[in-house]
Amino acid sequence: MSEETLSFQTEVAKLLRLMVNSVYSDKEVFLRELISNASDACDKARYLALTEPEILGDDPDFKVHIRVDKAARTLFLSDNGIGMDRDGLISDLGTIARSGTSAFMENMSGDASEDMQMIGQFGVGFYSVFMIADKVEVTSRRAGADEAWIWTSDGLGEFTIAEAEREGRGTTIVIHLKADEDEWLEESRLQTIVKKYSDHIALPIMLAIDDGEETAANEASAIWSRPKSEITDEQYTEFYHHVGHAMDDPWLNIHYKAEGKIEYTGLLFVPSRPPFDLFDPARRHAVKLYVRRVFITDEAEGLIPSYLRFLRGVVDSEDLPLNISREMLQNSPLIRHMNQAVTRRVLTELGKKAEKEPTEYAEFWGNFGSVLKEGLYEDHERQAELLELVRFRSTAGATDNGALVSLKDYVGRMKEGQEAIYYITGDDLQTLENSPHLEGFRARGVEVLLLSDPVDDFWLSAVFEYDGHALTSATRGSTDLSNMGEEAAKDADDTAEPAKEGDLATLIALVKQTLGEAVKDVRTTDRLTDSAVCLVADDGDMDMRLERMLKAHNQLKTDSVRILEINPKHDLIKNMSAAATKGGAADDLADLAFLLLDQARIIEGEALPDPAAFSRRMATVMAKAAG
Repeated sequence: MSEETLSFQTEVAKLLRLMVNSVYSDKEVFLRELISNASDACDKARYLALTEPEILGDDPDFKVHIRVDKAARTLFLSDNGIGMDRDGLISDLGTIARSGTSAFMENMSGDASEDMQMIGQFGVGFYSVFMIADKVEVTSRRAGADEAWIWTSDGLGEFTIAEAEREGRGTTIVIHLKADEDEWLEESRLQTIVKKYSDHIALPIMLAIDDGEETAANEASAIWSRPKSEITDEQYTEFYHHVGHAMDDPWLNIHYKAEGKIEYTGLLFVPSRPPFDLFDPARRHAVKLYVRRVFITDEAEGLIPSYLRFLRGVVDSEDLPLNISREMLQNSPLIRHMNQAVTRRVLTELGKKAEKEPTEYAEFWGNFGSVLKEGLYEDHERQAELLELVRFRSTAGATDNGALVSLKDYVGRMKEGQEAIYYITGDDLQTLENSPHLEGFRARGVEVLLLSDPVDDFWLSAVFEYDGHALTSATRGSTDLSNMGEEAAKDADDTAEPAKEGDLATLIALVKQTLGEAVKDVRTTDRLTDSAVCLVADDGDMDMRLERMLKAHNQLKTDSVRILEINPKHDLIKNMSAAATKGGAADDLADLAFLLLDQARIIEGEALPDPAAFSRRMATVMAKAAG
């Protein structure tokens, strides 16, 4: 096949433009990324050889080779890993396949320094080589294949691919350096980088200058198999960068060896920034499974629960067979046991952080709290442990910078006479803060949890109580505040009296008749202090926010009819009550009755069923008031 010229995917072209013109201060990460990719390729070849030993041929020892040609100003990096065929070169080097990265690239501002910082959060991967190269050639031969292919690009928008010659499996990268990048030809510079970033990689990295003798540049032992006392924080961080393909520093390291019924070693990291694929619908974890230091898979279904998918790292089993297939892993009782043990350990470590370092834990919660809460409805066995880890905003400190509240905190400061833990769900904290449903709670000093994550509506359907106290929505019609004291007076002149009982009863009957089936009931409430009306859900009905979410995703077609509650102390309600006893009140108050209902709908964030009718009624009422 003759040489073929192809264009990069749009997102890649955008990324490469930044790389080619980069002023990024950490250019040395290009070597770390290329070595990390080579290591992954060798791991995959080693695993494939368990069932297809013939692919190793006469080259069974995996290595990464780095060679410098000072005269030609080129840097060579080669491995004898799994290799790539033509399609692999195009898909791996011509597109960005990781979920969420297209949206990430679309959000780049165009400011080089700002965008490079974003790329640093994402992980620059193979494309970082164009920070120091004006031409890159990648020659690769897939294990078991007869033909090799060469991929060539200057990083300016296109690449070529053609047939090539290569002895044996693996990949060779030839980096043609830019004019001002001679530092990458110096042996001491390269040795320092390999030692700094790749000392933990469990295969030899061999370095040679020109035609000189190769020397090992790294220790080449699996970092997780070493004693913790021999590993520095810097080495942990660099291994996290390697295994997680990340640029941030880990927020938490969890390194331990489990012995007993099952034996395994875990080296797990909690990132300090959310990975870009955190909310990918597949919800896959990124923890690699090894068996006695041999890589098996990075997609061991069942090893890590989906609500801990932010974890990065490795789990190395002593008990699984080396030749276990990925299909067999799905039904392995040992995987289930490790899942339980790993989950228990991670939740325990998170609990220690939450107790000892609440400020740092708040940072973790801001990044991963909405994911961890998925476990409340997915993992019934761990529900009690997870409830101790969840944190909330509440009316006791409800600002973006307000203190987070645990359920234990909440229960510890419940009002005398209060039996339930109250919460309210909504789309954002500001909307929740302004909800009329909270007025009566605030007036009595009763704390309410503010839940604004979409996942909240789902876990609440699976968790009914904490420490013997029912979790109760503040928007439920059955909420009774009368046993939690009287409302605090707003000021010395706050002596508002409710509407007369008889007038109020007449108004309620009239509003019920006017609204008909548009409401389930009309009644007075003590939950309101400043607002005239609100809508509440009956006890057997679906929560209002959950219903809106399901309708938005076409999972619900019908509307629930709600209860309209009115504030008997509000001037509007008192005036309407007085007018309800006069002749012709039904006609005079009809528009006001519908406006009350529409007002309550607007406050709840619901769309008005008939905006034109609302506008006509509003105009009529305003005309009368101005007359």
